Amino acid sequence: MKIDIIVSADDIKKDKIKDKTVVVIDMLRATSVITTALNNGCKGVIPVLTVEDAAGIVKSSKEEFMLGGERNALKIEGFHYSNSPLEYTRESIEGKTLVMTTTNGTKAIKGCVGAHSILIGAMINAKATASRIVTLNKDVVIVNAGTYGEFSIDDFLCSGYIIDCVLKLVEVELTDIAVTSHYIYKNNEDIHSFIRYASHYKTITKLGLLADLEYCCKKDIIDIVPEYKDGIIL
Repeated sequence: MKIDIIVSADDIKKDKIKDKTVVVIDMLRATSVITTALNNGCKGVIPVLTVEDAAGIVKSSKEEFMLGGERNALKIEGFHYSNSPLEYTRESIEGKTLVMTTTNGTKAIKGCVGAHSILIGAMINAKATASRIVTLNKDVVIVNAGTYGEFSIDDFLCSGYIIDCVLKLVEVELTDIAVTSHYIYKNNEDIHSFIRYASHYKTITKLGLLADLEYCCKKDIIDIVPEYKDGIIL
């Protein structure tokens, strides 16, 4: 098994992900939201690229959908939820289907169509994600959503932690970028020591979303691994 990393949604190339296990990471905050919502009983998450796409799904279906997501880290007008995982409590989301659009995360998920499997990873479910990777037993590409098409420290550090969890289970071959991600994680295992330099971390801090940051940096508090298939994450 070989593990590689793509550093932003804009850098996804179909030939690199074809027939491989892909793990999409947008730990601040889309993949943390998705994992939390499904863990709290959400029926499924439909990721879309635009606000218009989300509105179209709601208008064209008799099913009741909840709308969640962000633009520029802020709640979208008319949506039920923002991109804060803390809003997706069991009381609010259980038994409901979520239609979600975010600046970076949903773009990365939709861009990975063609992979063998598309897993949703974050710090909060890293060990479970690593176990699923091993079970699937295929070459892996970890796709960092990044921030506005640019490299993101937070997603890269999370990649390193997932790699560390995999290495504790099986021997794998790492590309140079995967080696680098793992090295950075091993030298910053408390997460906050390095992730505080991330631009998106600073954005969220400025918005006063410190509780979100604290939650998204927790390790392995959830043991499910959401998977995107046929337009929905289950």
